[in-house]
Amino acid sequence: MTATGTRTPAVLAEGEWRERAHRHGRRVDALVGGHLRRRRAGERHPVEDFLFTYYNLKPAQLRRWHPGAGTVLLGAHERLSERFYTELPGGAVGLDTEAFLAARPVVDFVERLLTAVSSRPAHLGCFGLHEWAMVYRTDRVRHGQVPLRLGQEGTDRVVESHRIACSHFDAFRFFTDAARPRNTLRPTRETQVEMDQPGCLHANMDLYKWAYKLAPAVPSELVADCFELSRDIRVLDMRASPYDLRAWGYEPVPIETAEGKARYMEAQSGFAERGAELRERLLEACRALRNT
Repeated sequence: MTATGTRTPAVLAEGEWRERAHRHGRRVDALVGGHLRRRRAGERHPVEDFLFTYYNLKPAQLRRWHPGAGTVLLGAHERLSERFYTELPGGAVGLDTEAFLAARPVVDFVERLLTAVSSRPAHLGCFGLHEWAMVYRTDRVRHGQVPLRLGQEGTDRVVESHRIACSHFDAFRFFTDAARPRNTLRPTRETQVEMDQPGCLHANMDLYKWAYKLAPAVPSELVADCFELSRDIRVLDMRASPYDLRAWGYEPVPIETAEGKARYMEAQSGFAERGAELRERLLEACRALRNT
C-alpha cells in the first residue's frame, strides 16, 4: 500500500494472465458440462439445475475470466471493449474502480452483510428443516417430479415434531402458509444484515451470488470457488430434504433420526468453515476495490 492509502496494483504479464484465463475456462467447463448437456437434451435435474435457475449467472459468464480489482494486465487491449476496463498509464489494462463503484451500489450492501455475518458465531442444528417447511401441508410440491421420501403425512409429522428456526429470508419466503407461523424467527429482506449467520447453508450458498454481483471486481477464481461451495451445499440441502433422490444417485441424510442429525451437523460445520474463508476473501476483494 502506498503512502496515500492506495495499493500498488499487481501486474500480470500477458503469458501469465492468459494461462490463468485458460485454466479457469477448463475448470468451469468441467463444472458446468453436465448442466449444458442436459439443457441441450431438454432434461431437468432437481439438484444441479438450482445453481442455474435460482442464481442468474449464465455458464458463459461464469467462464469469463477477470483478474479482479488491484491487478492489471499487460498485452490486454482487447479487454478494453468490456465494461469497466480501462487503459492505465504505461499501457496496462485494469478495472476502472470509480466507474464500477458508481454503477454498483450493491458493493456497500455486500460489504455490510459479509462483515456482519463474519462477526457472529455459527449456529448449527437447523437440520435443513426449511426444505420440509416448503412442502408442509400442501399439494403444490416444488419438485413435483420427485417423490417425498416419507410421503406427505410423514413429512408433515417431521415438521410438527421439530422446532424450526430459519433465519434466512430467501429460504423462509418459500415456506408454505401453514409452515410460516411455526418458524420461531421472522426474517425479512430489511433485516437480512441483522439475521444472516455463518452456519446457515443458504447464507453460505449465497456467497456465490455476492461474488458474481461484484464481478469483474472479484477474481474469477474466487467466483468459481464460491460456485463450488454452493454446489456442494446444494447436494447436502437436497439429501437432507424430504425428497427421495435415490433415483438420481443421492442417498438421503435422514434428519428425522439422531444419526441423520449428527451427519447433517458435521457437514454443516465443514461448510461454515469453508464459507468463513471465502467470506473473508470477498471482503478482501471489496477492500482492494476501494483502495486501488
